[in-house]
Parts: sequence; C-alpha cells; structure tokens
Amino acid sequence: MTTIRVWFTKTGEASYISLLDLQRVMQRALKRSGLPVWYTLGFNPHIYMTFAAPLSLGQESLAETVDFKSEAEGYDWDAAAPALSACLPRGIKVTRIAPAVLDAGDIACAAYEVRYAEKDAQAACAAWEAYNAAPAAEVVKEGKRGKKKTVDLKAHLPEVQLMRKNGGLVVCMRLPAGSVLNVNPVLVLGWLEQQHGLPAASGDILRTGIYTRNGEKFS
Repeated sequence: MTTIRVWFTKTGEASYISLLDLQRVMQRALKRSGLPVWYTLGFNPHIYMTFAAPLSLGQESLAETVDFKSEAEGYDWDAAAPALSACLPRGIKVTRIAPAVLDAGDIACAAYEVRYAEKDAQAACAAWEAYNAAPAAEVVKEGKRGKKKTVDLKAHLPEVQLMRKNGGLVVCMRLPAGSVLNVNPVLVLGWLEQQHGLPAASGDILRTGIYTRNGEKFS
C-alpha cells in the first residue's frame, strides 16, 4: 500500500469551494479518472483522503495537496495528472501526482502573496509599511473549542516584502502553517483594517508554497 500525493491549484471561483465540498469533488473526480485508487473495506467502501493544511474559504492557492492510497505497483503517476484534471471543475488543476515523501506533520509554514488592485495600492503600501515599522501587532486568535488567546503577529512575521506590479501592490510573507501553530493571513489583514483602516477585503490572498521546518518545499 502506497500513499499517493496529488498537487493541485485552486484559483478563481474554485477558492469558494469549502473543504467538505472539496472532499466530495475529489471523491467523484478520482472515481471518474480511472486511477488505481484503494477503497476502504466494509458496507460503504469509499476513498480515504487526507488534505494537508487546508485553506480558509475564498483564499486561492498554487500549492494544495490531497493524499490517497493505492496498491498499484509501477504505475505512471506523472501521466495521470491530465486525466484527473479533466474530471475536476474550473479553477482546480492537477500539477503533479507522485508517491508522498513527507508526512503532513512536517509542514511548518506557508508562503503567501496578498495582491491589491491599482486603486488600493497607495493606501495598502502605507498600511503595510506601518506594519513593518510597528514594534508589535497583537491580535486575538480563536483556537480549538473556541478558546481565545492574544498573539503578537510580529513574533511570527517580523517584516513583509512589498512589490509594485502592473500598478498594483503585491505583499509577500511566510506564516506558520503547522498542526501545532497556524497563523491565518486573514489575521494580519484584520490588524491592518483595525489599526490603519485598510479594508481586509481589498487584498486577495494567494498561497504560493508550503514548507518544512528546514525551509524545504513540502513533497
């Protein structure tokens, strides 16, 4: 039995597919694709899947993964990506299929871009420069079972990189994304709105990569 990892992008309107619905989408796509997928035993056989570091609703991503099991040996998984992509809705595209190397528990952080349109670029640039200059940026983070705690964002994100692109602004950052510590970029955007009046909704969030504690790409 081998764990197979599917890498895929989720952009545009597909970013509004919830995790529960995404599970259903992937179940149907894997069945239709004809890939040699292992099914659980029992009265109601189904594909056992695991999504690593799922995103919040509305966030786009170039680095999403889902794992499933297979008993196939010597299968050409690279050639299977187009077949699976053809069974998925618009906005979801498979980029790679291969046996998993690392465990989801090895994920430590994720890279993001926050993109602002030209009309919001000046205000966004001023707000983010204020964030870089701030000695602290405290927010209230809600954890499991509704437990709340105060988190200083600067302890995990001391500074961000700003780039002007096509008249707009792109903000690059890395945040913790592990099972023990996870900081949603929405928290940073919420701080900017509260402290500097920059509407959180004016920034589009795109995850560009997932990394281990050593800074290596999750594979």
